[in-house]
Amino acid sequence: MVAEIINGNEVAKSIRAEIKAEVAKMKSKGIEPGLVVIIVGEDPASQVYVRKKGEACNELGICSETNRLPASTTEEDLLKLIDKYNKDPKFDGILVQLPLPKHISEEKVLLKIDPSKDVDGFHPINVGKMVVGSECYLPCTPHGIQELLVRSGNDPKGKHVVVLGRSNIVGKPVACILIQKAPGADATVTICHSRTTNLPAITRQADILIAAIGQPNFVKADMVKDGVVVIDVGVNRINDPTTKSGTRLIGDVDFEAVKLKAKAITPVPGGVGPMTITMLMKNTVHAAKVHHKWKD
Repeated sequence: MVAEIINGNEVAKSIRAEIKAEVAKMKSKGIEPGLVVIIVGEDPASQVYVRKKGEACNELGICSETNRLPASTTEEDLLKLIDKYNKDPKFDGILVQLPLPKHISEEKVLLKIDPSKDVDGFHPINVGKMVVGSECYLPCTPHGIQELLVRSGNDPKGKHVVVLGRSNIVGKPVACILIQKAPGADATVTICHSRTTNLPAITRQADILIAAIGQPNFVKADMVKDGVVVIDVGVNRINDPTTKSGTRLIGDVDFEAVKLKAKAITPVPGGVGPMTITMLMKNTVHAAKVHHKWKD
């Protein structure tokens, strides 16, 4: 058996086509979805991510603004800026790029964003709504994972999903999403982490394994059963003298070995990654619909 490759680029492309059509319809009625991204400091990975968000907005017809602030920006000034955008009807979504410089409280920043403009899905009000299964903005990477599963024909309904990792960004929210009594969910979910004992015995029970622990090639072939579906969220840069840059990206899963046992698997890069910004665009358009009381 050699696994089917779940192509995140292709799935993201089809979702973007849907979003682009929706935006065009909204603009024909005088409604333009808007997203503002605020970045503080010069973190290289964040800069790349923010640039890609701007490009995605341009591609889909979403009004976009990027506010680049120096690392020396005070917490007070950042909170005032967020407040300004909270009140600006031009923007339906506000995203503050993480991580922030150490002198700025991430918690205070997330709390300051109007929950109706929290298109990253990190405000405690939206997190609470996600847990109880109410309508809300779902965090982009976990929501993207759900879309990858459903659109690749690997519906989690009735399946045992094992999640490796308990972060607030991926592990916990993806477990919350997939356990809901809802389409694209209804899974039985186990969360494993660094303190889990006898980890391989649990991962071998997984019908669907979601790896999000940030350790390169951690999941080996003997840790999965035949026919498993593997979603690899890891993005690890390792040294590779054979490449032009001297490095390359790999996931948390030993891809070459595990693909020989899996039914389906996501690659790194080109799996979960393209979905994150796409789901951010989807949330922004949804926010515009809510703000303008748009009826499909």
